[in-house]
Amino acid sequence: MNEERIDVHQHVLPPEYAAWLTKKGIGVAGGIDLPEWSADAALEVMRDFGISRAILSVSTPGVHLGDDAEARIMARVVNDYTAQVVRDRPDRFGFFATLTLPDVDGAIAEAEHALTTLGADGVVLIANSRGRYLGDPAFDPLMADLDRHRAVVFVHPGELPGPDVDGIPSFAMDFLLDTTRAAFNLVKNDVPRRFPNISFILAHAGGFLPYASHRISLAMVATGARDPFEALQDFAGFYYDTALSASPAALPSLLNFAAPGHVLYGSDWPFAPAAAGAYFNSHLDSTATLDDATRAEINHLNADTLFPRLGAEVDAGKPG
Repeated sequence: MNEERIDVHQHVLPPEYAAWLTKKGIGVAGGIDLPEWSADAALEVMRDFGISRAILSVSTPGVHLGDDAEARIMARVVNDYTAQVVRDRPDRFGFFATLTLPDVDGAIAEAEHALTTLGADGVVLIANSRGRYLGDPAFDPLMADLDRHRAVVFVHPGELPGPDVDGIPSFAMDFLLDTTRAAFNLVKNDVPRRFPNISFILAHAGGFLPYASHRISLAMVATGARDPFEALQDFAGFYYDTALSASPAALPSLLNFAAPGHVLYGSDWPFAPAAAGAYFNSHLDSTATLDDATRAEINHLNADTLFPRLGAEVDAGKPG
């Protein structure tokens, strides 16, 4: 088993945040009951999966449930807690800071605190914030600030701004569409080119994007927004993680589409149970699926380049 995986898609549920969601009547995210989390449990799964470092992030619904002031307080609670987890085990953890979109001013202030004071490895943004998708021009001031920081932005899906379909949990399909919508809106509004110092990571292999990329790019003609060939280049320039996506059906499409060096390992633990992670890891580990060089790139070499600090920690010694 590979012992140097860097996991860019692993979640954390700070206890005060979990209690706050419960108080708000939120016990499910994406159709999945909120799991329990502890650093010890995370480290156990990481040892089983050969993960040397994990970048922790809060999943949907994030911290903005309708009140800007409350969101700012909870974002600070979440980020200070997770930063302490990292300080306790800097050899094993990093984190993406939670922001307060659609509250742009609060998001800029929290990004500044997290990236400069707490040493966050980037930020996590939900694909849509209360129905407003990334790429919305109203979010440009935040994008400008993140561009100034040369930040990594982990784009995680949330609930679609529409009714659920009975019997179809959000994580099964809606999450994939949510990420794809965000990617479309980012490229349609030229965000990757206007803010070129931001590195965007799309969760779950970008949803439907790699598979449908040419069809989606041609839609730029219908909207009159972008040249479809430029759009294809911008889509390929995103980073993508393999969480729940390293299958014989999805992985070849992703690798054939993403720019070289832009595919990263992700587990999605603990929302994805260990059995699911083991299933997808088995495909990554199979010599019939990947050659050794490509496997090493996905497992850690590409992340070494995007997150030099994490690579340095991996090189400093084996996981404990």
